[in-house]
Amino acid sequence: MVEWRKEPGLVPYEDAVAAMEARVAAIRAGAAAEQVCLIEHPPLYTAGTSARAADLLEARFPVYQTGRGGQYTYHGPGQRVAYVMLDLKRRYAGTPDVRHYVWSLEEWLIRTLAALGVRGERREGRVGIWVATPSGEAKIAALGVRVRNGVSYHGVALNVNPDLSHFQGIVPCGIREFGVTSLAALGVPAMQETVDRVMKQAFLKIF
Repeated sequence: MVEWRKEPGLVPYEDAVAAMEARVAAIRAGAAAEQVCLIEHPPLYTAGTSARAADLLEARFPVYQTGRGGQYTYHGPGQRVAYVMLDLKRRYAGTPDVRHYVWSLEEWLIRTLAALGVRGERREGRVGIWVATPSGEAKIAALGVRVRNGVSYHGVALNVNPDLSHFQGIVPCGIREFGVTSLAALGVPAMQETVDRVMKQAFLKIF
């Protein structure tokens, strides 16, 4: 049984990472259940293991080096971050299939968006979930994962109603040709509580 937890307020990034590290260790030891933790952070940038220095255009906010895969991303108010801590060894019969796990996270976001009336899609060679906008394609959700001793952590970030100008300090995920968008920018007036409920419903169908 996956435990769902929602943290109130804006959670400092260091606190979230420390909590994830502790939970992953407990799951690995059989001392805690799997968990999805829903969080909002104050404005910040994180650099994944593939981040390039040139993609940090302006350090407007604190920058954190993180062990997840991927490049630079932004977190901030109005964005739903979901940290997903699952025992992949158990779920994949001893051998974690990270590729399939990432596909499942993508599918989770796509189904969440579909339930909110938005068509989200994968794009070959581009990380994240993409949508069509009047000015071209834009990313609406990001993924970044790490697996330690068969247990996943980090997760996904869905743009509900963040300040999109905050993304201008980085090249999100190293992709310069396309922009970012949000549910609000697409004209979907979804409240965070509604998004959380829809995310949980979609998650349970996939995982």
